[in-house]
Amino acid sequence: MPGAKTLVIVGASYAGVQLAATARELGFEEPITILGDERHAPYQRPPLSKGLLTGKTTVDQLQLRGPDFFTQNRIDLQLGQRAAAVDAGARTVTLADGRTLGYGWLALTTGARCRPFTVPGAELDGVVELRTLDDALRVADAADRTKRACVIGGGFIGLEVASALRTRGVEVTVVEAQPHLLTRSFPPIMSAYVENAHRRRGIELLTGRGVRALHGTNGQVDAVELTDGHSVDCDLVVLGVGVLPNVELAQAAGIAVDNGIVVDAFGRTSAPRVLSAGDVASMALVPVPGGPTRVRLESIQAANDGARAAASAVVGREQPNTAVPWFWSDQFDLKFQMAGLPVHGDEVVTRGDIASDKFSLFYLRDGVLVGAHSVNKPAEHMQSRKLIAARAQPTAAQLADTSFDLKNVPTAAT
Repeated sequence: MPGAKTLVIVGASYAGVQLAATARELGFEEPITILGDERHAPYQRPPLSKGLLTGKTTVDQLQLRGPDFFTQNRIDLQLGQRAAAVDAGARTVTLADGRTLGYGWLALTTGARCRPFTVPGAELDGVVELRTLDDALRVADAADRTKRACVIGGGFIGLEVASALRTRGVEVTVVEAQPHLLTRSFPPIMSAYVENAHRRRGIELLTGRGVRALHGTNGQVDAVELTDGHSVDCDLVVLGVGVLPNVELAQAAGIAVDNGIVVDAFGRTSAPRVLSAGDVASMALVPVPGGPTRVRLESIQAANDGARAAASAVVGREQPNTAVPWFWSDQFDLKFQMAGLPVHGDEVVTRGDIASDKFSLFYLRDGVLVGAHSVNKPAEHMQSRKLIAARAQPTAAQLADTSFDLKNVPTAAT
């Protein structure tokens, strides 16, 4: 069958491009095809809710790899091509235009999409979601004409957009249905800090309320009606209500799905010679007592680490993904850096003065460091990743003492 030895990658994402690059680095010589359903060449996503909205980043600076990369590495990048079906038994991918591609290995790096927002008025002009480059360009264009914006959803993306718009001089209200911001990611002390930080910088936060409807005049949104009867006047609404993994191809092909495509530590799915990585993948984790056994992470680091592991399976030299998860978020002048996967119930230790906007929170579980959240403390973030990977056991007193050098925490390696 034509293409029967080809590595076909569905999704021109971070994970898709990294998987192709690593496969070549590891010596894979067979053809590689990447299918991307967007018209844009693969691009960076974090700046979409940060630098692109503030003007610090231009569209030209977003490219993941230059055009020469794909040519030099003999990677057939096909843009504007949507995969419609996978036949895992026949090892074929059918495209929306009717073509069928055979594969030797298939990688599903299909990412995620914005969660539907179905309240009345969601179809009004001036209501935008933010996931793709085209979405971000619409928000940036609208911001030039916007006096007041309402961001629905107080997660990381929503808060990044809010801070970027406020930096541009737009009045911003953030509406969050939960009683506090980021309650699934942060303990109460950190949630309270984020709320205070945004309020101090001019953001209006309305928490513990949902959205009943959006209202407009002549087809243009001009107000958000909340469930408590409150109304937010605005001429731009940005939706930050979360994402859903794009699992439909895998599900229809009979591949195991559970809040993402289920993969092992090598990115292997339940179907032979089918891999997955990135935002769509539900990854098996290195076992940590009291922690999750698998997780779907929406971060560049998880995408790249998972893609490298999947590429190692392609060439038959399997290297599991054992990296400590980490990610970051830029909001105003604050750089949040998170490492590990702490859970509610872990002991929380504060290092530094929270009021100074430079501090870290460390998380101990049965005496073992399992997570760290830092604000404007990059060196502590980097050291915490090493300590978490080594399953180090610093004392709470050591972590809290800013005069104690974290490099002196003993690990198994030392």
